[in-house]
Amino acid sequence: MKAIIPAAGAGTRLQPHTFNRPKVMVPVAGKPILEHISESLFSAGINHISVIVGYKKEAVMDYFNTEFPGKFTFITQKEMKGLAHAVRYGLEDRDEPVLIILGDTIIDMDLRSFRDPGENRIAVVGVEDPQRFGIVETDKAGMILGMVEKPKNPPGNLAIAGVYYLQSQRKLKNAIDTLMRDNVRTRGEYQLTDALRIMMDGGEKFKALPIQAWYDCGTAETLLSTNRYLLKKHALNRGDCRNCILHEPLYIAAGSRIEDSEIGPGVAVGKNVLIRGSKIRNSMVFQEAILENCRLEDSLIGERSRIDGAAGTLNVGDDEAINIRSK
Repeated sequence: MKAIIPAAGAGTRLQPHTFNRPKVMVPVAGKPILEHISESLFSAGINHISVIVGYKKEAVMDYFNTEFPGKFTFITQKEMKGLAHAVRYGLEDRDEPVLIILGDTIIDMDLRSFRDPGENRIAVVGVEDPQRFGIVETDKAGMILGMVEKPKNPPGNLAIAGVYYLQSQRKLKNAIDTLMRDNVRTRGEYQLTDALRIMMDGGEKFKALPIQAWYDCGTAETLLSTNRYLLKKHALNRGDCRNCILHEPLYIAAGSRIEDSEIGPGVAVGKNVLIRGSKIRNSMVFQEAILENCRLEDSLIGERSRIDGAAGTLNVGDDEAINIRSK
């Protein structure tokens, strides 16, 4: 069965970490966001994934063709015209099912059982700010009565969580084609919610399946909270730690060296990082960074950055140099 992951966006809210990579390649708990999503699909029995790429697509293609040869097809979205426009690139004119999962969200759910051959399904979750999401209305049995994208006056708080199982690629393709032919846009973009509503108007039925764990990776704050969640399941220490105090959960990649430091909880350290004389908590340190004499929390440290003497909270991109002690 086909799985489609829209992953073409630049991720401007995650700058500076998306200056050199697309959002889906930002690491969390030791792996790129897209790798966590892909592994959940493989575990659910999907053996091939179509990824819709765009911004800095080579970073995605090179990594996954190396790490998972033969398991991915990459399709370029040349213009960013919305989620429906992106998904359209991956659809085929076949009455075969498709699983769609967004490339910037970590979802803890049983994707294998989510694939029900008897009905269309959409994962939903209750939210506090429904104006930001596609919102569905359901009956008591969970069947969707209506859906609307980013409503000013939401009919409820059940948000579409970014996972869709549809029984016919052809029907979704035709609905998106209708959307684009009639130039129906919401907030300037072709929305998948609007295409699904066209399918509903044509007689298709959709079941809403509530989920509990739904983790956004769109901002520095939500990336760190997602990192904390994933570390509870994927904690690992392959580093060389000398005279250190370690608080789990944490992740330290192979090749990293930690000396005379206190690390964790909620810390992910990438490959070949050096940390000396520091205390780090609730933070992510990307590969090949060097931290000395730091006291950091709630921080994101980019690849190959060199930080000496910093305290508090930092959000620095790749190849930055901060030396507080020399000032």
